[in-house]
Amino acid sequence: MPKSGVLDIYGSSADLVYTGFMTIHLLNCFTCNSRLGDMKTGTLCLLVETGQGLVLIDTGLGLDDYARPTWFTQFFRLITDMPFNPQEAAFNQVKRLGYKPEDIRHIILTHMHFDHCGGLPDFPWATVHVHRREYEAFIHGPRQFKELAYIRRNIAMVKEWALYDSTDEQWYDFNAIRLPFDPEMWLVPLHGHSQGSCGVAIRTSTGWHFHVGDAGVDIERNIAPDWLIATALGPHWPRLRTFAHAHPEIRLTASHMLLESLRLGDGFI
Repeated sequence: MPKSGVLDIYGSSADLVYTGFMTIHLLNCFTCNSRLGDMKTGTLCLLVETGQGLVLIDTGLGLDDYARPTWFTQFFRLITDMPFNPQEAAFNQVKRLGYKPEDIRHIILTHMHFDHCGGLPDFPWATVHVHRREYEAFIHGPRQFKELAYIRRNIAMVKEWALYDSTDEQWYDFNAIRLPFDPEMWLVPLHGHSQGSCGVAIRTSTGWHFHVGDAGVDIERNIAPDWLIATALGPHWPRLRTFAHAHPEIRLTASHMLLESLRLGDGFI
């Protein structure tokens, strides 16, 4: 089992170890820092040990993105401070953790923008789980500016999809869809940043870990006005922030939270 530690801003990992239960590895799979100020952010992906094998939640950029970057990736290299280090690719990080890439049997996508599913070609054997609305927006897009982040080549190698429709079930007071994994996991629709963007809730031995994807930012501090967050990420952040404060026992993470906020505290090891 890899040792617990601190998430390094250039591609190392940190572990949330829930004793006797499972491990969630936190992977920074795409460092993308602001050119304004000193905000250091990445793309947080989760590697979860389950009874059905390893599950990767989002992929970050893939090996091909570094070897043959698309115009959209090149655009982001211009507007952000990006180390562009292929060692951050999930494929390489999985191997550094002592696993084989073939151990990744399932990938859950919070949504299908380039920085969340660029690594799909590196795991062509994996079943890809995503909300049907997001898949259809990808297939039929782009129809709006943010959908330019849907890069067609990212799905060319996928052999098996698992598409989900919203249901009447709930996780806490959120509409949710039960996923076929043990420990218990839920896909939580948080549409807004994209047509079918979602969060993922994971039951642990001490409660729940709720990864909200691009529906939120940093719980510990306000890094931008609410109106700006709503414009970029959708309408859910005020509700998610209130939920997090009402349920401090739930570990809440977001895809682009400040990397320094991912330092592990007491109670998570």
